Amino acid sequence: MSTDKDDDLLDDDFTAEEEAPAPIEQAKTNLGKRRTIDNLLEERRLQRQLMDFDYDF
Repeated sequence: MSTDKDDDLLDDDFTAEEEAPAPIEQAKTNLGKRRTIDNLLEERRLQRQLMDFDYDF
């Protein structure tokens, strides 16, 4: 009888471990997307500053 309970506990633990990596991967992709967007915005800001810069010395 105790082996049936132990098997049920092991099965529950296995599914919990199986589901854990998915949110971590999602967080990594979201962070990567955010960094890409931040880089594009920074590039636009720098381009605007160059356009506004007065080159007359």
